[in-house]
Amino acid sequence: MPKKSKKEEFKVSGDDIVKKVKEILNEGNARRITIKNEDDKSIMEIPLTLGVAGALLAPYLAAIGAIAAVVTNCTIVVDKK
Repeated sequence: MPKKSKKEEFKVSGDDIVKKVKEILNEGNARRITIKNEDDKSIMEIPLTLGVAGALLAPYLAAIGAIAAVVTNCTIVVDKK
């Protein structure tokens, strides 16, 4: 029987987006991270697979930093294993 994924949502301000995403990545059990704007529209999805190294995530973190500059509040949705 396949394992069901669990979703968690975090409401964060623009200044805290990168910090929260790094925290989620360090936990190591996320399969996908979705960032939604205040209108609940998805503005970025980060698929995470086994073996994704920090260097491969650098472009995503740079993009998240750019998002943080223009978004005041957002929701981070995390699909976990």
